[in-house]
Amino acid sequence: MAGKKKAVDLTGLRPAVKQAISDNASFGSRGTGRGIGGDKMAEPTPRFIQTSTEKVLTNAHNAAIVLGRDRPGSRLSGYGGSGDTHCASIDAVAGRMANNARSVTDAGEALSADPNFKLDAARLYISQKTDIDVNFGLADGLVGNSTAKSAIGIKADGIRIIAREGIKLVTKTDLNNSQGGAVDSISGIDIIAGNDDELLQPIPLGNHLEEALVRLTDHVDKLNGIVDGFLMHQMKYNTALAMHFHHSPFFGAPTSPSPPAMSSGIQNIIDLLADTKRSLMTHRANLIMFKMTYFSVAGGKYINSRYNNVN
Repeated sequence: MAGKKKAVDLTGLRPAVKQAISDNASFGSRGTGRGIGGDKMAEPTPRFIQTSTEKVLTNAHNAAIVLGRDRPGSRLSGYGGSGDTHCASIDAVAGRMANNARSVTDAGEALSADPNFKLDAARLYISQKTDIDVNFGLADGLVGNSTAKSAIGIKADGIRIIAREGIKLVTKTDLNNSQGGAVDSISGIDIIAGNDDELLQPIPLGNHLEEALVRLTDHVDKLNGIVDGFLMHQMKYNTALAMHFHHSPFFGAPTSPSPPAMSSGIQNIIDLLADTKRSLMTHRANLIMFKMTYFSVAGGKYINSRYNNVN
């Protein structure tokens, strides 16, 4: 979805700069001063509130790299704000205040800004010790929050990680974390859409899932055979029952079969052959197609990824 901000928006530009643009008749002619082709241009940008220990590499177009100590907000925020040691940070930000970027307030006063992990347009944040999940307002997930540990956070409207070969997401590579603490358990990988972890579920293991479904299908297939065997035995019994007769008390002479029972029995045999037997054959064919579609690598809806693996 496209952004709502205008392509060129000079709202919040310093009055003196606006006046200079207005007085300069050559401004804008043949692209002069409009930033076209990488040329200089005037645009509203807030002043960064810098601490005495921060080194700021910046330009006039609201992009900066700040070398300092952990600081996700005001000068009192983070472990740098509380006076902790060993909390070095690198904060690379493009677009402070994002679409709200201004040089001055509506009253014409200079506007200053602290780091804002929610509002700023794009950021790469690296810290030796920080609360990365709290800083970016992330849901706990099953992995949980990282507290007072080294972390890297990346945030923008769109993020793409591109590899010409492979990409690995790996956890628990070391016995100790950056603070010297033991890494006692394996933390997994949470993929959380919408920053909502309420319905977070484990990712299935493809090979195990395939094996379980194949076995389930085989069991259903055996059930098909059981029903088919029952059908054949029932048909034999129905035939005998339809044709049965009794011995009369007159010298043990056999009686004739019951016409209603005979007629009903014959019809029952026909129905079992025509409907039930045919349905069982169709059911078995469907099971075979189901296995080919979902459990075969060549199947159109193979349940395992052909490229990606997860443990």
